[in-house]
Amino acid sequence: MSTRFDPAGSRRAFLRFLAGSPLAAVAAEQVDPVISSPGDALNVFDFEAAARQKLPPAHFGYIATGVDDDATLRANREGFARYQIRPRRLVDVSHIDTSIRLLGAASSSPIVLDPAGSQRAFHPDGEVAVARAARSKPHLLILSTASNSSVEEVNAARGEPVWFQLYAASDWNVSRAMVKRAEAAGCPVLVLTVDQIAATNRETLRRFERQDKRQCSLCHNRSTLQSSVQRKPMFDGLDLKGVRLQPTNVTWDYVRRLKDTTAMKLVIKGILTREDAELAVKHGADAVICSNHGGRADETGRSTIESLPEVLEGAAGRIPVLVDGGFRRGTDVFKALALGAAAVAVARPYLWGLGAFGSDGVEAVLEILSRELQLAMRYAGTPAIGQITREHVVDRAR
Repeated sequence: MSTRFDPAGSRRAFLRFLAGSPLAAVAAEQVDPVISSPGDALNVFDFEAAARQKLPPAHFGYIATGVDDDATLRANREGFARYQIRPRRLVDVSHIDTSIRLLGAASSSPIVLDPAGSQRAFHPDGEVAVARAARSKPHLLILSTASNSSVEEVNAARGEPVWFQLYAASDWNVSRAMVKRAEAAGCPVLVLTVDQIAATNRETLRRFERQDKRQCSLCHNRSTLQSSVQRKPMFDGLDLKGVRLQPTNVTWDYVRRLKDTTAMKLVIKGILTREDAELAVKHGADAVICSNHGGRADETGRSTIESLPEVLEGAAGRIPVLVDGGFRRGTDVFKALALGAAAVAVARPYLWGLGAFGSDGVEAVLEILSRELQLAMRYAGTPAIGQITREHVVDRAR
């Protein structure tokens, strides 16, 4: 008598075997529960699960999303595997100095807080809570155009003026008004974001929104710019009729116009190629940020850490190059500094901390990243940031 192989039955039997296996019990015990306080976190990833548990699905989805298949989002993390650290021994690393100088100013850390809009979606205190946490180290903070708090409020919470990030507006008068307001508030640096110029295909966000059963139309009326920025005080008092943000016709002439408008230093955020880094220098940028908007703009499939070397080549030491995108560990920060970055910016990790525990969560995230960076510096034999060089990393692709 012949027997017929039943793949479905075999799979069920195998699953029953796994369920009854002692290995399954061990695995279950090894799954960490969601942390209940910032002090419980072992690394910044622990804050992601805590934020997801506390935030409405759509709000967490806004943090989590990339675009299309999230390939660039994943590439930002995977790109770090390309580089390996070369440790050095018998170096006195009893004291670690993480201070840097950036655009003429001193900072105690090379870890910068990237701009992120609408932070009251993650905690009632929003950007003010983040500014308080940034003050504790302190860390440099860049405030988003789409902030739920005014630049004046954030400066007061931070204890000194922050950098201000600008999205270009189709009406120059709107852009100019925000620039002048930031300048009057004492902001020393203007950060022009150029890597998002049109609508984006954020499929992961859409999937999270489908899970959210709340009525959100009052908060998210995107029919016009005027209606969509009702809770964004940097737009207060401006005539926004017919105005669009991030228009598709912005060119390098816009950079020149900004340079002629403000005494603030100008940083261009969103540079990924040698050619654009060269043009940024040519048009008077004081620094650039190698950034792909955290994988939230165009789906290039290429990480920022892998783009960094050619951006540095284009800058050719004439202006500082910062970098963001996928930084989650102190070793990630170390690798970027070794490649030549002047500083590293993060967003998602501190937003996880904000969503999970407010200002205390942000402060804990920054403390973990700082502690990990110092540990990496000790094992690499580099007691100061300036001693981290290209010789401290190996490119596996070569």
